[in-house]
Amino acid sequence: MRLAYLTGEYPRATDTFIQREVETLRELGAEVLTCSVRPTGSEHWVGPEQRAERERTFYILPGNPLELAIAHLQLAIANPRRYWQALRLAIAICPPGLRGVLYQLFYFAEAGLLARHLQREAVRHLHNHFADSSCTVAMLAAELAGIRFSFTLHGPYVFFEPHRWRIDIKIAKSLFVCCISHFCRSQAMLFSTPDCWDKLHVVHCGVDPSEFRPADRDRLGRHLLYVGRLDAAKGLPVLFDSLAALKERHPDLLLTVVGDGGDRPQLEARVRQLGIREQVRFVGYKSRLEVRQCLQESDLLVLPSFAEGVPVVLMEAMAAGLPVVATRIAGISELVDDGESGYLVPPGDALALGNRISTLLGDDRLRSRLGAAGRAKVAAEFDIAREVAWLYRVMGSRLAGQAEPLRPEGDRQVEVLQPLGRGV
Repeated sequence: MRLAYLTGEYPRATDTFIQREVETLRELGAEVLTCSVRPTGSEHWVGPEQRAERERTFYILPGNPLELAIAHLQLAIANPRRYWQALRLAIAICPPGLRGVLYQLFYFAEAGLLARHLQREAVRHLHNHFADSSCTVAMLAAELAGIRFSFTLHGPYVFFEPHRWRIDIKIAKSLFVCCISHFCRSQAMLFSTPDCWDKLHVVHCGVDPSEFRPADRDRLGRHLLYVGRLDAAKGLPVLFDSLAALKERHPDLLLTVVGDGGDRPQLEARVRQLGIREQVRFVGYKSRLEVRQCLQESDLLVLPSFAEGVPVVLMEAMAAGLPVVATRIAGISELVDDGESGYLVPPGDALALGNRISTLLGDDRLRSRLGAAGRAKVAAEFDIAREVAWLYRVMGSRLAGQAEPLRPEGDRQVEVLQPLGRGV
């Protein structure tokens, strides 16, 4: 199977799950060409995996005006009917206002460059991650190139403006949609018609449990870990308020913040204001190997988010036998069983968050029990080898005009999924 993957920016330090998915598809025999609307900044080249993917990725921007004109002229001459259908589609889904029109013209222009690249590379299928602007480009490029497309629907941001991003049209036009959780699928059902629901499959993001070695944590807890972007949706001020309240009971407490983002200056100022500079250290983006090392050195991972899909960092922590404390939002409860493999707290509740952190820090046996259960949960339901095999199965079946169920029916069926041949 020769297919292309598209995202808005690739490879990003925060999207290692997409890189793992691409790697696993290649191991199954698929020939995957990676494409991106724009290149990432050097701050994302945190490991050899990102640098290698950057070298082999096709970037639409910054585009050459002459190449752009030639690409669209060739597409229009080769198949005028298809070209005008794609243009009509772009106009039909255009947001209101002059700004919306201009952006839609940009997306159509970018789609032309991508479509010509896909035709030159004889790509049969295009898959996109995230349902916002890059998915618009993917849908239009597939229309121009005369191929089918699919996408992985994550949320949460696209669910805030479903009509702007025309989730309904994208679902209707797609060959199938990968929803990262049942919650995510329910939102897709909300914004689509019932005749499209059978193409909405639950395909988890995943990790390779063998990459993570549970550490011996038979000690008094003190090290907290946060991994993720530094922006408002992640709820870090709530965590900092919790730490300020916990400082007297746990004077040795230390939080390592892995990640970066536009809100970093405000978050650092908040830490200084609360008087917890000695308890919090910001270390920026880290490579996959470095994140695994951070997990080994920590006692629990905390994710106080206001908006999420199903965070891969929670899967990584649980695979490493690390207990987690997260907010009860979106699809997180499909990963973390409250009181069994971690703790879930109401979003925005600093007191509840602090109480759960304090309980775990003071009980090494509890941390061990929750960590072991979390590792078992990830191995059973979020193993990337099984999930990508399932994705590959869905993709091959759909391209062959066959249907697949919502999810594989039991672990046994997942294990017997066979990679499809290169001739598919």
